[in-house]
Amino acid sequence: MTVLPNDGLSLAAEFPPASHEEWQALVEGVLRKSGKDVSGTAAEAALSTPLEDGLTTRPLYTARDEAPDPGFPGFAPFVRGSRPRGSTAGGWDVRQQHSATDNGTVLADLENGVTSLWLLVGERGIPVSSLGPVLDGVFLDLAPVALDAGREFDGAARELLRLYEERGIAEDAVRGSLGADPLGHEARTGEALDFAPAAELARLCAEKYPGLRALTVDALPYHEAGGSAAQELGASLATGVAYLRELTGAGLPAERACAQLEFRYAATADQFLTIAKLRAARRLWARVAEVCGAPGTAAQVQHAVTSPVMMSRRDPWVNMLRTTIATLAAGVGGADAVTVLPFDHALGLPDAFARRIARNTSTVLVEESHLARVIDPAGGSWYVERLTDELAHAGWEFFQRIEGMGGQAAALRSGRLAEDLAGTWQARSAKLAARREPITGVSEFPNLTEPPVRREPAPKPPAGGLPRVRRDEAFETLRARSDAHLAATGARPRVYLATIGPAAAHTARSSFAANLFQAGGIEPVTEGAFEDSGATEACLCSSDALYEERAEETARTLKAAGARQVFLAGRPGQYGDVDTYVFTGCDAVAVLSATLDRMGVS
Repeated sequence: MTVLPNDGLSLAAEFPPASHEEWQALVEGVLRKSGKDVSGTAAEAALSTPLEDGLTTRPLYTARDEAPDPGFPGFAPFVRGSRPRGSTAGGWDVRQQHSATDNGTVLADLENGVTSLWLLVGERGIPVSSLGPVLDGVFLDLAPVALDAGREFDGAARELLRLYEERGIAEDAVRGSLGADPLGHEARTGEALDFAPAAELARLCAEKYPGLRALTVDALPYHEAGGSAAQELGASLATGVAYLRELTGAGLPAERACAQLEFRYAATADQFLTIAKLRAARRLWARVAEVCGAPGTAAQVQHAVTSPVMMSRRDPWVNMLRTTIATLAAGVGGADAVTVLPFDHALGLPDAFARRIARNTSTVLVEESHLARVIDPAGGSWYVERLTDELAHAGWEFFQRIEGMGGQAAALRSGRLAEDLAGTWQARSAKLAARREPITGVSEFPNLTEPPVRREPAPKPPAGGLPRVRRDEAFETLRARSDAHLAATGARPRVYLATIGPAAAHTARSSFAANLFQAGGIEPVTEGAFEDSGATEACLCSSDALYEERAEETARTLKAAGARQVFLAGRPGQYGDVDTYVFTGCDAVAVLSATLDRMGVS
């Protein structure tokens, strides 16, 4: 880590020096006022945030939080980046995904900022025979192509190589990836593929196409199955090691085998975790290369993709913000290529506006924010360096777990890897259901009156292997039930919010209750009397003091007026005629699902 020279100036010269212990004492005082009588490290722990993989984010990091020396940019272990300068001279490779046989959208992307193409071929979208028409007019010596063809990887690769030869592209000018990924395909579909064609492609690329990589280690299947960052890292390492074993067994030296792999990771709106994951991935792969007898091998080549798991179907416009943060994190983390999925990705084929916003996300960050001009922007942050180190250890531990199962293929076929991923997703689902991990526009601040966004259906992704999950899936199920009820009856299910006292007393909890019920597609009614609301259930909203005075009486009155169920917005208490309590941290999905059941919403 670079140490700046002491120039004799101090920005804090006017202030007395502060110690970590003094900060802890201040924290203790604040916590004491909130009713928590803790001291020392316990006080700091009370403000810490647990993450997946046994990691914890603390409220303060200092020079005492040591981490291994990350080295220099462009040198092993490549924590600080794969090159001794910014991502590339002009920023990262802006790689756009295409799954439709549409040459017009391909050319439009390339003419407006996209620098390479990611083509989903075969059952995932573009027929192998249509590669030529799709790439018509594309300068293949300037625009790298990355294929993703599943079981048809060999045929797609041969067709692309034929196009290079047919169009007179020099072998040393070819760039991109042929995308062979037998284990990734098996993770997606459960179908095992012969590795021999992939090894033959690797030998061909090593001999004739120095800028072309034959294999992709795609970690997205494990991310999309609900895996954590460490599980994504561990699974990618195990896959990469499996491919190295196959390639070296086929006669390629270790260094040339490493040069045939490109790695694909998810970039999420958790920016610091994404930054740390990409930095840790390069460090871990450098260690694998060293152990395999290829020390000093060039850094892991990384393709970051904005997470499909985080994309919401309701209020999809918010996805623009999510992908912007994820793209920033991918760039800061040192990804070589970045794909920004369009904001309407979860709804079908993107329209022209969505594609434009997706490619311009990278353009703004590179050209206007100058993000790529800085080497390792997060480097030197005690928090980032410590998180990178902790995540690297967690990822290595999961990698060793997979190796202990017999390797990646054995872990997939035994179902044990799927069980590990499912356990992680189950724990995260509980946080999502309780809105401890809020989803803006879905579980928080939903808009029931916003018209849905419609798109042409996209090709169905392959199935049969690991599941594909989404953060919004539980709430999406609830909203779909409400939509069906609206279509059948002309009205959404309703709940009456019975506010008690002045606005200052009930606004906070009535806003909370309205937000909660709308997340399940239940329309809150605040005007008029309960009898005129069209609702069959009601929720009391007020302060704790007014609940003590009037909650029981109001609940009794509502029951007499025909309310079948009375909620109270607040912590559980002993109030007669109140049936259920809703509060911050309650299982919102369970509450809303049960409410729709009682209302007869199927």
